[in-house]
Amino acid sequence: MSESSAEGVAGAVAAVSAAGEAAGSWRRATGLAGAAIGVLAAGAAAGVAIERMTVGRGMRRKAQLALDSAGPYGTLRGTPGKAMADDGTELYFEVDDIESDPGPNVSPRRRRLFGRKAPAPVTVVFCHGYCLAQDSWHFQRAALRGVVRTVHWDQRSHGRSGRGVAQTRDGVPVTIDQLGRDLKAVLDAAAPEGPIVLVGHSMGGMTVMALAAQFPELIQDRVVATAFVGTSSGRLGEVNFGLPLAGVNAVRRVLPGVLKALGQQAELVEKGRRATAELFAGVIKRYSFAGRDIDPAVARFAERMIESTPIDVVAEFYPAFTDHDKTEALAAFRDIPVLVLAGVRDLVTPSEHSEAIADLLPDGELVLVPDAGHLVMLEHPEVVTDRLADLLTRAGAVPAGATVAGYGRGSNTAQPG
Repeated sequence: MSESSAEGVAGAVAAVSAAGEAAGSWRRATGLAGAAIGVLAAGAAAGVAIERMTVGRGMRRKAQLALDSAGPYGTLRGTPGKAMADDGTELYFEVDDIESDPGPNVSPRRRRLFGRKAPAPVTVVFCHGYCLAQDSWHFQRAALRGVVRTVHWDQRSHGRSGRGVAQTRDGVPVTIDQLGRDLKAVLDAAAPEGPIVLVGHSMGGMTVMALAAQFPELIQDRVVATAFVGTSSGRLGEVNFGLPLAGVNAVRRVLPGVLKALGQQAELVEKGRRATAELFAGVIKRYSFAGRDIDPAVARFAERMIESTPIDVVAEFYPAFTDHDKTEALAAFRDIPVLVLAGVRDLVTPSEHSEAIADLLPDGELVLVPDAGHLVMLEHPEVVTDRLADLLTRAGAVPAGATVAGYGRGSNTAQPG
């Protein structure tokens, strides 16, 4: 969940309004605003990269197509399934099962972890963030594939899940509590029994907290470990997104109303958003990643996920974050192993929010990754994967001393809290 920079969001909104008044063209203003706000609110924001403007659009498009074809990211698929939310929304999930009795053909990773022993009957459930999809966990999914049973699902109105029925039919606002109930429906369908490890990034972490607030007995009875990655338990209305005070106030004042208006003109806005998508690739990169050496194919992968989120979904979900407060729900996780991990340079859900979570879970492990932004699991996949492996060891899902092979590019070392 994000906005922009003083030169980005506030400037973009002001420019759009001025252009609309001067030209008398709401269609053009709406299209430009959709391009700006849709991406900015999707967790990206800060300013368009100058080099993007000096390269021809055709050349940029060819580069995008090359990256799309070269990168394997988001290509992992499992056994598909559907869960039904309490309002009738279809929630799509996939299950990656452990290797069943591989005999002499056991994979090197499983042999390293378990030898001839059978893996523990634990299901690891991954919950993605706002304007992303289950594929955002690509690296961790690849590393754990066949080692432990995992479930990857798409939040309502994201990825392959259906549009929220309560929102489209009844006009009911999306709430984080609703997302918690959605997660419960997925667990009932994909992991109806046995121990569970919950992993949530950003909005996904909030979803896990909402599950705990509404179903504390489930946490007590079945959840054996939890990982909160780049998330917050509340007070998101105070986040400044790296902006000066004037820029923050301007954004907070106009953004909710602008998003609402854009959501009501979704088809028109999407046309403008697609037309100027190349210009905002630098915006997405700035607020998704902190390092300059991010793999271009990974950056393009993040762009595709964010771009695929319709503007009316962006508008629909945005108000839920200002109302989010699940600080009290964190008490449900005090007696189980917990990992709290964040990028130090995350401008969307700042690492101070993760530190606040860790303060309430004194037995949990706090890991701060120095050169990382909001999409830390894509930017430094090996750090996240290694810490998840440690968490699974503490939960008894993998043997003590076992190591899950890293998957992805190298990164700076993590800094334990």
